Amino acid sequence: MLIYATALALALGPAGLQEKPPTPAAPQTFTLSGNMIRGYQNLQRNLLEAAEKMPEPSYSFKPTAEVRPFGQLIAHVALSQFATCAGLKGEAEGPHKNDKEEATLTKAQLVALLKESTAYCDPVLTALKDEDMTTLVKSGNNQAAKGLFLAGTNTHGNEMYGTMAVYLRLKGIVPPTTERQNAAKKSQ
Repeated sequence: MLIYATALALALGPAGLQEKPPTPAAPQTFTLSGNMIRGYQNLQRNLLEAAEKMPEPSYSFKPTAEVRPFGQLIAHVALSQFATCAGLKGEAEGPHKNDKEEATLTKAQLVALLKESTAYCDPVLTALKDEDMTTLVKSGNNQAAKGLFLAGTNTHGNEMYGTMAVYLRLKGIVPPTTERQNAAKKSQ
């Protein structure tokens, strides 16, 4: 037994014998609104980075004749965000109500439109608290829970980001989320 203890002490060295067990992480609180807002913020980052990564000549790219070109995906998500957040703000129609996603815009214009839609939505979506999530507001002729606006923005935006990621891959571009995952793996 003494030989085993001596061998273990030599293998661990002086630092190994002095190390304290790791301190467990402090418990965290995860709220519905907090997690959904964090998801929204991550989504906005993903959408913007995808829009910025695609080269301008590829904004007209569409994998098949039946689908939207990449630039139209950016316009679609931005205009959808404007409409959703206008509803949550109680506005009959938000900015860009007459804009069409089919309009021919440059990459710079589309990136600016996406940024503008995020800036328009941020104050109302990131202010939601758990108690607000089930509060009903007028939405057209209907009533809708405030949390549905955030959930809908996240769901639709993630669907659009997933589509954008495929377009990026088809052009040989690594999507932003994969790029960050790969960088995190390398730094470990």
